[in-house]
Amino acid sequence: MIDWIGDAYLSVKVWLFETLLLPLLYGAGWMHWEEDAFEWLDFALLGAVTVLVAYIICRPLEAALPVERRGADEPSTVGTDVAYTLLNRLGLVPLFAFVALQPLEIAWAALLADAGVIPPTLETAIPALRDWPLLTFALYVVIIDFAEYWRHRFQHRFGWWWALHSVHHAQRQMTFWTDDRNHLIDDLIGGFWFAGVAVLIGVPPGQFPLLLLVMRVAESLSHANVRLDFGSLGGRLVVSPHFHRVHHALDHDEGIGVRAHGCNFAVLLPVWDILFGTARYSGVYPPTGDRSGSERLATGSWWGTQVEGAKRFARVLTGRA
Repeated sequence: MIDWIGDAYLSVKVWLFETLLLPLLYGAGWMHWEEDAFEWLDFALLGAVTVLVAYIICRPLEAALPVERRGADEPSTVGTDVAYTLLNRLGLVPLFAFVALQPLEIAWAALLADAGVIPPTLETAIPALRDWPLLTFALYVVIIDFAEYWRHRFQHRFGWWWALHSVHHAQRQMTFWTDDRNHLIDDLIGGFWFAGVAVLIGVPPGQFPLLLLVMRVAESLSHANVRLDFGSLGGRLVVSPHFHRVHHALDHDEGIGVRAHGCNFAVLLPVWDILFGTARYSGVYPPTGDRSGSERLATGSWWGTQVEGAKRFARVLTGRA
């Protein structure tokens, strides 16, 4: 089944490239970019799929079971998060990631080839997994999720990283769009982190899009404005909107002690929070936001929040925070 999904994705990608992108390149005289454009299409296509799937799952839930309802006269900052999502998954961030990652990927592959090194994978380490593709994929998810848990904890622990991550926490009107509300520098770090772990454990190229889809849709749901808990058992198996909303509670900005030793850092599996003592199960749906940031960080436009986050980042690096 995993291979079938990968083959279907590749077929759609080839059709879009040959039908839409290739004629545009030919007409503009940019055929020397053909190979690069085919690779870059992965970013835009996968982004469009994740946005569509997240919308289909999360939007009806938000309409039916909202935690907060906004009045018609209440200003909304959700539009900024929509801009973040579209730029992140369809435009600016994929382009930056492609430009930054492609030369490194080529250089890394060449270095390994010159050294005669074949990167290990889960399937080479545990040959029996070759007969269990679904189990192998599940292990990829578990390992990536473990790495993402620690990246999230580091975002709260180190002052310079929190200065960037606070752009995400500044939102006081959380919705499923909020997942992609991140500073560009933070997104690039996260992209290197995610892709680096995937390369280290040998995630096949055909399965990487599905892995990314699972993680991104899970994160979108966890940020949704939905009064939804998975119960005493389910809530300890999968991160729910309630579980992650507690992570975004306002009390996380009350000093490094509270922020760094906060709670509910997991992306998909709460087991990491349970194992490392950072799980917090609460019956309330707390207000969200970050009092330590400026109003512009909370209510500004995409550009305004990016600039404000960069200023906060610079102040930390120069010791003026």
